[in-house]
Amino acid sequence: MRRLILFRHAKTAPRAPGQEDIDRPLTERGIKDSAQMAQRLAREGLIPDLVLISPSVRTRQTWDHAATAFPKARVEVVKAIYEASVDDLTAVLADAPPDADTVMVIGHNPGIQELAVTLLIEGSASAHHVEQLEARFPTAAVAAFLIGADGRAAFDGVFSPKDFAL
Repeated sequence: MRRLILFRHAKTAPRAPGQEDIDRPLTERGIKDSAQMAQRLAREGLIPDLVLISPSVRTRQTWDHAATAFPKARVEVVKAIYEASVDDLTAVLADAPPDADTVMVIGHNPGIQELAVTLLIEGSASAHHVEQLEARFPTAAVAAFLIGADGRAAFDGVFSPKDFAL
């Protein structure tokens, strides 16, 4: 893997009475943000070969509305991404096929945000970038990293729905 894209699922509806967390759908804003974020990533050249998705309704819907921007991506639903810790996500990424140059993970907070912060710290990113991601990683936000031959991640950008310039 040469690039990693961490994509937090888009805005979801509150849990309805009796509804399981895993079954919460996207809101209209979430649908719009998913599609716009994918278009933005594609314009920036951040195009995944492989997309690993949590089995939750909201992550699958995030992908469904982002998929048109990435028509050649292979997609795998990975149970371990739901409610994943940094260690869980790291294990999922370690199992990614070696032929995938750019891997996108569509998952949940706090795991996605914590992994992004961990990679920033391990990659000696600026204090500003670390503080920025520690403070806020909203729904439909993306953190991108270049992965060196030594396996270390270098910060390659952060994108948030509020930054849309479409």
